[in-house]
Amino acid sequence: METVLILLMVAAAWQVLRVRYQRTHIALLGRHLASFQLERHMESLTQGYTRAIQEQNESRQIQVLETFGQTERAVAAQVQSLANAMQKESAQATGMGILPFCIPYAERFLPAAVRDFRKLLHIHAAGLRHAVDNEDGKDAKSRAYRLSAELYLLQHSCHWFCKSRTVANARLLMRHKVNHQKVLESVSSVTRSSYQQWLQDTAKQ
Repeated sequence: METVLILLMVAAAWQVLRVRYQRTHIALLGRHLASFQLERHMESLTQGYTRAIQEQNESRQIQVLETFGQTERAVAAQVQSLANAMQKESAQATGMGILPFCIPYAERFLPAAVRDFRKLLHIHAAGLRHAVDNEDGKDAKSRAYRLSAELYLLQHSCHWFCKSRTVANARLLMRHKVNHQKVLESVSSVTRSSYQQWLQDTAKQ
């Protein structure tokens, strides 16, 4: 009975630490996002792309997709601004664990399992700019698919930073009916290679 009580107390303490840690990350990202209209623009684009891609008439599809140009440029610019703003935060404040579950304050005692969210945001900013500028010369529909994937991956990274990798995976699947691997395969090679390097990087953060 005493062992069970100790285990319950440890579990409760762990839960308190986890929630407090996650709230710190949520507050940090939320404070920076408050300066932008990024979330609204991203929702507008992802929903708009879905509607446009479902259009049966190709000319109508292209016409609809072309109306998103200003919003796309705004998103690319604001993600870059967000990445620049987050750069002013400390490495400890922007550390995120790569294990499936959240380990509170892992950056203090398990640095090999931690990556820098600031670097990840710069990867997303570069990838979005590449996709928005259509440097690979994609047709309108393929470009929309790619931009959707870039936005989904950015959203996944923000959820991962705020909660955990597992929660981010679940939210991606629930909201967009696509898994993380499929999204990673659908972004540009510029984003994918940098993302994978970031994930594998064991250098000191």
